[in-house]
Amino acid sequence: MSNTKPQLYVVSLSGGKDSTAMFLRMLEEGMPVDIVLFCDTGLEFPAMYDHLNALEQYTGKEITRIHAEHTFEYYFMEHDIKRKTSSDITQNQKGYSWAGPKSRWCTNRLKNQPRKRYLRSLREHYHIIEYVGIAADEGYRLNRKNNQRDNCLHPLVDWGMTEADCLQYCYERGFHWDGLYEIFSSVSCWCCPLQSLEELRKLYRHFPDLWDKLKYWDSKTWRKFRADYSVRELEIRFDLEKEWRKAGQSPKGKAFFTALKHQLEKENCTEVSL
Repeated sequence: MSNTKPQLYVVSLSGGKDSTAMFLRMLEEGMPVDIVLFCDTGLEFPAMYDHLNALEQYTGKEITRIHAEHTFEYYFMEHDIKRKTSSDITQNQKGYSWAGPKSRWCTNRLKNQPRKRYLRSLREHYHIIEYVGIAADEGYRLNRKNNQRDNCLHPLVDWGMTEADCLQYCYERGFHWDGLYEIFSSVSCWCCPLQSLEELRKLYRHFPDLWDKLKYWDSKTWRKFRADYSVRELEIRFDLEKEWRKAGQSPKGKAFFTALKHQLEKENCTEVSL
């Protein structure tokens, strides 16, 4: 009698254009899909949750939504961390605070660990085949260790579908994310400090309620939002840029940044509350 485990086909769904296009085309081509897995960080745009509900209705497939053991806010502000140093300052620093280029704890805690834990339990009974939505023009991502596993497949690459192709494919099937992709280039976690200044400008302009939450979190933690700006300082910069453009001046160059420096010195950035 064979001890070979049956195969289980898992779609890794972020909810963005690439994984959505992959999921939709897989179904249209009759490819096997047993589980559609979404790691919910709690940091998605509200329109993303609407998109997931619409996707379930459209496909008739239930999306399995998994979560980390604790919320982002807990890990961010309350989690006890063993520090390498034992000074009074570091001992009083609670939580991981904002992620940085060398410490993307949020991806690990809120996405990777819950996903690995969930799949580990399935591997006791099944051989897992996991589909990941890497577009054909994102070849650099294929070199990452996590995407080179033998059981990890990339249909979009096989189909030659680029990021632009994926977005158009979704639009043609009625998925619009309430216009998020008309504003942002990426619709992942809205509070990420590693996104560009331009993306943060858009967040400030289009989602004031989320910006207020971002500013609140920044006032309650020990690490600055970015190395160059706090959230409040970004707000001051963006407002000043708007004033300069309205006056017909370019918010670039030495004159603008001198004015910005004076404005930041003038402003009293105190803690905010929701």
